Amino acid sequence: MTNAEATTSTDRTGTGKAEAASVNVEAERLYALLEPAVLANRLYLEDVSIHVAGANRVVHVVVDLPQEETGGVGLDVIAEISKTLSDTLDNDPSMDARPYELEVSSPGVGRPLTEERHWHRARGRMVNVNVIQGDNVTGRVQSVDAGGVTLVPEIAAKKGMKPKQGEPVKFPFDRIRSGKVEIEFSRLEEAGLEKEHNGPSEEA
Repeated sequence: MTNAEATTSTDRTGTGKAEAASVNVEAERLYALLEPAVLANRLYLEDVSIHVAGANRVVHVVVDLPQEETGGVGLDVIAEISKTLSDTLDNDPSMDARPYELEVSSPGVGRPLTEERHWHRARGRMVNVNVIQGDNVTGRVQSVDAGGVTLVPEIAAKKGMKPKQGEPVKFPFDRIRSGKVEIEFSRLEEAGLEKEHNGPSEEA
């Protein structure tokens, strides 16, 4: 499971810390409960977190496409998986009796690229890479394998001219601190990606 985050009220007696620990344990339990349903719908369960405010609880679930696909999770897919997960939670005998609200979302393009699967999902996208012991690099993700990420760097050109593309460069994962997708309006097909791997283009 990725890091489950919980938001709780805290106080100086340490009660808040104990409650936060309890919420994290429950989030981990729900991750294990919901993951099979997510996988059955050809999605990846990115994270489950529980946010508590008084008597109100919000169960926040983040789902993503499998790493071999590009594009985003469509709103219709979010609606469908939301209903499935809601039914699963309603039939959970161990679920807290307090009312809860379920929120399901996808990571979106603003998610930092910190795991190998994130880079797979960013194939064909323009990214800015934070390089360890080196200058940051902006380029398009050409390919990803167990050894690292291959980028086609974007070389700045004179004002009014399109940036030029450099020669592909491979960055081992141990040289990458993180990455961030750059917002652009070009289509994925222009990046040379195979159409059969493209998922829904609409972000949730």
